[in-house]
Formats: sequence, structure tokens, C-alpha cells
Amino acid sequence: MSASIEPRYNLFIGGAEVPASGGGTRTLLDPATNDPLTTVAFGTADDARFAMESAERAFRESAWAGDDGAKRGRTLYRLARLIEERAEPLALLETRNMGKPLKEARGDVAYVVRTFEYVAGLADKIEGETIPVPGPRFDFTLREPLGVTVHIAPWNYPLLLAMRSVAPALAAGNAAVLKPASATPLTALALARLAKEAGIPDGILNVVVGGGTDVGEALVSDRRGRSVAFTGSGEVGQRIAELAGRRVIPVTLELGGKSPVIVFPDADLDRAAKGIAFGIFGNAGQMCWAGSRLLVARPVRDELLAKVRALAEAYHLGPGTDPATEMGPLVAADHLARVVGFIEEARGAGARIVTGGVKVDEPSLARGNFVRPTVVADAPPDARIVREEVFGPVLTVQEFDEADEAVRLANDSRYGLFAALWTRDLVRAHTVARQLEAGMVSVNEPPNSYPQTPFGGFKDSGIGFEQGTDTVRQFTRRKNVLVNLGAAKPRRSA
Repeated sequence: MSASIEPRYNLFIGGAEVPASGGGTRTLLDPATNDPLTTVAFGTADDARFAMESAERAFRESAWAGDDGAKRGRTLYRLARLIEERAEPLALLETRNMGKPLKEARGDVAYVVRTFEYVAGLADKIEGETIPVPGPRFDFTLREPLGVTVHIAPWNYPLLLAMRSVAPALAAGNAAVLKPASATPLTALALARLAKEAGIPDGILNVVVGGGTDVGEALVSDRRGRSVAFTGSGEVGQRIAELAGRRVIPVTLELGGKSPVIVFPDADLDRAAKGIAFGIFGNAGQMCWAGSRLLVARPVRDELLAKVRALAEAYHLGPGTDPATEMGPLVAADHLARVVGFIEEARGAGARIVTGGVKVDEPSLARGNFVRPTVVADAPPDARIVREEVFGPVLTVQEFDEADEAVRLANDSRYGLFAALWTRDLVRAHTVARQLEAGMVSVNEPPNSYPQTPFGGFKDSGIGFEQGTDTVRQFTRRKNVLVNLGAAKPRRSA
């Protein structure tokens, strides 16, 4: 796999690279410069239906679903090795397309490798159960693949978050249709080629690039789809749930967050400051579980804030391809305008900008989508910047006096994806972790996850969990079989 950007990318359907049926294309821009990067085929609802047809045919006619899980596992393990061998060009492709530093993109690709290794090991462990029932009967359950599964991925972790649901769906024996984000489809298309090289049958993995209201809705509404996995905005997630609900098919929705980070007076402030900076400035804050709300005990507020400010101001900004870059650009110019708009609105409402808060105007970076790491204090509790997902490198700061107040502030959100707390008190750590309304809680650690740890949230952050030992099972359906053995009742002796 070459590390260079190809001049044109097509859709991947039925094991082949094909242009969009209507001839549509879209020019992708480099987030670091806003110069043209490449051209990608831009599909329509017709392409979505073609992909679903190809997937259904492959599911029924190939041996993928019927093969024993160990064979599927070996194929997926081969795919993991191919991804690992091509890790550097894949990471560079991700960086050029999305903008994140190459170091982060390398970490994402390594996570994808581990994800395929993990689900490959689960592919032959999809087991049923036997159930005792009265009489001469034998009852057992089967786990069968769903059929065709639909996956709609976001732009912030283009490959990682796509494969978080695609990989287990394949391990369970399904055929998958993936719609990557329109702005960042390149690594998904590259991986589809590797899947074919690894031996995954044609049509088992399809990638269709296109708009959400056209391709996305066509995929979710198609009668051949048996489940939908979506990561993205709450508004789009609600629409997907509505469409899926009409067809009574399961959905997994991961819809973002406004995650609190609680720092108690006894915390190691140096470690906490580094964790806070990593959790909000990593990937330029474009993370669903970014620790965007700092809740700090009043006695240590000033000291911690000074440490976080120093870290923020030390970040080296630049193109993701520059080895010195610690924070890259935002994904697109319109997203940059949205993030800066949040900051300006807060500033106008009387909030104090501790550091950052502006678009970068250095000549070498001014054409790109760069914004300074930002810390905002003294914003009203009901300010949009405190309550809504900014999806950028913007940290708000609130103070508390008692643990109960910290928990109340943390839970005062419509989101419930992630929360973190920093303390040396083991009792406090366990007590507060239980009280926080979040699907994932970390203690003395920034946002962190592994393929074996469940990922999901509460409230408006979504429905269902991905990863963990159940990740493959959720792409199966359960069937109960009751067998009457027909044995005659024993006669009583005279």
C-alpha cells in the first residue's frame, strides 16, 4: 500500500472498486491547508441499494456465515496482520484526510489491529445453551448471524470507530455495509481492499461514500438491513432510531457527551493536569468523550488552572504530518467556525478566556483550520459552552466545595458518556464512581479504552455498548429449539 494520496477513489461494492452510479464525485480538502487533497466517488441511494443487494447475496451464497467461527477468525486475524504491515501508510492516509497528528493516527491504526485480533478470538466462541424443561424434551438455543448489518461512522476517528462495529459484525458471520463520513472516507476504502486481500468473500464488506440524507437513510430504510450501528450527533441518531424503529431492527447509538472531570483537593495535581490536557486537547478535542468540563475543588482551583494553562500554551500546533505537531487542525473550515462561535458567545456573555480562544493567525498555519487550545472560566452554568458539545479543544472550569456538589454538577447534563475523577482517597473514588451517571468512569486516568472494555453511555449519549466480550454476540440473533423426544411414559408395575 502506497503512502501517497491517489488522485481518485471509488466506492467498494461486491468486492470491486466502482464509480458512483450517477457519476458523482466530491473533492476532499487537506484540513491543514484547505488545499484540494483528492477526489472521491459520491454515491446516491441507488448505490446504497446496490451495496445492500451485494451484501445480501454474499451472505446467502458465500460460505462466510456458514463456515465455522474458527475459519472466520483466521481470516480476520490475517486481516489484522495486513493492517499491521500497512500501518504506516494507513496512518499517514488518516492524518492527511482528517488532520490529526501522525502519532495519534498510528495509535488509532494499532487499536484497529488489536480490535480485529480480539474479535477473531471470539469468532469461534459464539455459543448457545441448553435449558432444562419438563418431560421427555430437549431444549437448546442457537446464535445465528443477523444477515446484513449497516454501519455509519463519524469523521473524528474514521477507521477506528468504523471498525469498532464492523469487525465484530464480520466475526459473527454477517455481511456489512459501511458508510464512512463523507469528509473522511479514505482509510475505510483502503481497509476494504485489505479485507479482500485477506480472503473475506466479495460482498461481505462494502463501503459506500455519500450524504446522510441520501445514502445513510437509504441504508437504514432498506428491508435487507438487520441492524444499524451509528456514531455521531444526537440529531442524526434520533433520525436513525426513528427509521430503524419503523422496521423494528436493533440499533446501537453512540451520540456524544459533555464529560465532567472532577479534581478533589487530595489529587496529584501534576498528573491530573496532564490527564486533563490530554483528555480535551487530544485530537483537537474532536472526541465524543472529551473531558470538556473541569470541576475542581475550590482550594486547589488556582494551582490546577495554572498548570493546565501552562500545558495548553505549550502545545505545538501544525500539520499532522509534521513530527513536532502535538495538536493538528480541526477537520473542516465550517467546524472551525462553529467552535470559534461557541467561544465568542461565551466571551460575550462575560466568561473569562484563561488562554486560547482564537483562530491561529501565524502565516504558516493561517490557511488551515487551527484554533488555540482554550480554557474558559466563569461562564454561567446555563451557558451553551458549558452544556452543549463543542467538539473542539475547549475546556470549561467550574468550582465545588463538597463531593456531593461535585457529583450534582457532573450529573447535571443531558449526556452520560464518560466521567473522570482524580483523588488519592480509595473510598471516595469508589463512592463517587458509583454516583456518576456515565457509562464509563475513569479514576486517576484520562479517557482510555481497550477492545475488551465496554464502550457506551447513558441518557442522550446513546443506546447500547460496543467492545467487550458481548461485542460479537450483539450481532447475532437468538433462536430457541425445543425437541420432543417422544419417549413413551413408563408403565407402572402391577
